[in-house]
Amino acid sequence: MTGRIAFLGLGHMGLPMAANLAAAGHDVRVFDVVPAARDAARERGLAVAESGADAAAGAAVVFTMFPEGAHVLSAYRGDDAAVGLLAAAASGTLFVDCSTIAVDDARAAHALAEAAGHRSLDAPVSGGVVGAENGTLAFMVGGAASDLDEVRPLLEAMGARIVHCGGAGLGQAAKMCNNMILGVSQIVVAEAFVLGERLGLAPEALYDVAAHASGQCWALTVNCPVPDIVPTSPASHDYRPGFAGALMAKDLGLAERAIAETGVEARMGLLAREIYKAFASGPGAGQDFSGVIHSIRSESAARGVS
Repeated sequence: MTGRIAFLGLGHMGLPMAANLAAAGHDVRVFDVVPAARDAARERGLAVAESGADAAAGAAVVFTMFPEGAHVLSAYRGDDAAVGLLAAAASGTLFVDCSTIAVDDARAAHALAEAAGHRSLDAPVSGGVVGAENGTLAFMVGGAASDLDEVRPLLEAMGARIVHCGGAGLGQAAKMCNNMILGVSQIVVAEAFVLGERLGLAPEALYDVAAHASGQCWALTVNCPVPDIVPTSPASHDYRPGFAGALMAKDLGLAERAIAETGVEARMGLLAREIYKAFASGPGAGQDFSGVIHSIRSESAARGVS
């Protein structure tokens, strides 16, 4: 694919993603509202635009990676700037939002882009900061298949797996459902280890059984919440994320919103949201989400049963 690329949002995920695009030989201009993020981009040799609108002007593709759906919609419209991204871009520009936001916000972004004469994809990612740095992210894409085909070489510069999930907003739907599964499974893995400890079962023995039996799952074999069992897990590195508890709480909040809107009976998802919301209200916000095992241990100890 030829043409200049704009990449807006240079946080822990966005900066390495933009850097991987540039490393693959693409002409990339970046911007972030945070001065320190712009400085970090310059240190990595990226061309920094004067504003988001400046980056979008003349770009063939505009990537966004923002914290919330409100930020995406505001940037598209230009609520906090003289010119919004949609107004600044040439007609027919392809907008690709890699943020993790609510399905209805993603669909609203699609509608805004279409009304302004552009095309859009929602393309949230999985794989965390390590995946962003290594270019091994998974992209879950919603929107027209023809638009995905056009932008696929760019996604391949940043990721190892690209899945077309359907129409507008369905990339976000896939990401949200996957993270609900992950949040619930990480909690029950932690509960099982704490229960095993209380029963006198060594965590190594439980791991050896469950990792090769029907309890096997990613939350156990990759993200084991007990240190020194899986050497590469965050638990074995002082629970450094990884995927922070605050982000899991946020994603489960999106699931909670979708559950309410659809009327789905999803008690486990809602309970996981409650648990991670409490976990992220304290030190857990900056720990890997597998650190929820600390909450389970402390609440178990508070019951006073030995």
